[in-house]
Amino acid sequence: MTDARHFLGMEERGDPLHWRLRVVPELTTPGNFLFGGCGLGAALVALEAAAGRPTVWSTCQYLSFAPTGSVLDLTVTLAAVGKGITQARAVGTVGTKEILTVNAALGLPRHLDAEGVWVAPPDVPPPDACPPRRLPSFFTTSIFDQIDVRLAKGRSFEEISAGAMVPGEPDSALWARVPGHLEPSAATLAILGDYVTGGVSQAVGRRAMSRSLDNTLRVVRLEPTEWVLCDIRIQALVDGYGQGTAFLWSETGHLLATASQSMNIRIDPPQDGPTA
Repeated sequence: MTDARHFLGMEERGDPLHWRLRVVPELTTPGNFLFGGCGLGAALVALEAAAGRPTVWSTCQYLSFAPTGSVLDLTVTLAAVGKGITQARAVGTVGTKEILTVNAALGLPRHLDAEGVWVAPPDVPPPDACPPRRLPSFFTTSIFDQIDVRLAKGRSFEEISAGAMVPGEPDSALWARVPGHLEPSAATLAILGDYVTGGVSQAVGRRAMSRSLDNTLRVVRLEPTEWVLCDIRIQALVDGYGQGTAFLWSETGHLLATASQSMNIRIDPPQDGPTA
């Protein structure tokens, strides 16, 4: 089983506060820059190693792009270390240019005599009964080659691209896995949670390019699961900016985490360019 550190190719640089990520094509978008979920995932690998505690909450602000072939250096600061919670941040740079900043809270599970989950997964077929989500050729040699995705709820890329421009539903769902299986971790869920951006095309019924401005991951509880159900819910698209949330479920119907984003949206990009 491959863990997120090895999937991303993370390198520790002398101590747990300094890390390096090489931006290879397999970790990028079709636009030839680091996939946002991989950036957040890399920061969480570094933060958890430095803190010695798992992620409870994290948020990433994307400031610029790390192009294919570049090297992203990550520096961790443990800002406040308490008995149960560590508050920390990681800053990712390419050369002298700041690319992303991640703030996070990390802490060990605590036992309470009361708990619950007050949301439910959508009623969708299992992964084997869902069709593969097929993407056009310009999506190849990117992160999308590394992830097996099945369309559980919503319209296919071909249906959205057909030109009918009929608004769809704000809710859609994908089953996603990395062949070879990543062990369950916050970093893994950060990668899969970045599929929120694709939900905008489902809602408006038109091809849309979505650039993440931020990415927030809240971990509920990790458990082994081959497939993760990305239950995507778009809340709004106003004045060119969208907001959406993904509930990330295990195959057994347990809530693993939630991922939410703000996005800069462009409708109907050129036909030979990438879309969300």
